[in-house]
Amino acid sequence: MTEQSAVFVIDDDPSICASLESLLGSEGHDVHVFGTAEAFSAAERPDLPACMVLDVRLRRESGLEVQRELGRRGIDLPVVFITGHGDVPMSVAAMKAGAIEFLLKPFRDQDLLDAVNKGIAIDRSRRERAARMAELRDRFSALTPREREIMPLVAGGLLNKQIAGNLQLSEVTVKVHRAQIMQKLQARSLPDLVRIADRLADDTPRA
Repeated sequence: MTEQSAVFVIDDDPSICASLESLLGSEGHDVHVFGTAEAFSAAERPDLPACMVLDVRLRRESGLEVQRELGRRGIDLPVVFITGHGDVPMSVAAMKAGAIEFLLKPFRDQDLLDAVNKGIAIDRSRRERAARMAELRDRFSALTPREREIMPLVAGGLLNKQIAGNLQLSEVTVKVHRAQIMQKLQARSLPDLVRIADRLADDTPRA
């Protein structure tokens, strides 16, 4: 693979772990195997696009419980479930909880590789979106309080004269603030600013 990626395997069968480590490692993934969810939680994980391969039936807990705990902890990893004892209700529950694939042992190597590659692609896209959003938040933080007040009015389509009247400012002042807003947010046009405002609004936590 041309880009680095990681795969976390949680399975309490050492032979399965060894087999998956060899298979996934041969594809260039940075593979980390764990016998328990606790071992995974305690480990330092590389900051790479990643996917998890998770056994549904672990000795100490259900893989579905592990998946739910990841969600509660804000660990957003695509999950590929593997099991030798799967049934329809279990697979439905896993997929509803966000798993990207549910494979029954013995599965074809290529099916697992395809699922893992899909998961890594999903995580890579998520990380890229998060990076772009963090950059946008940094740009927004550079706005002054007055610029933050004016920005939604500009994005809402109000003219400088209307904004000046609403905020009891001169048109010249509004024009200067408007130019600063466009420059700081790197908005090339009004539609571009509207899209930026929408993205920032969507990123704001709801009360």
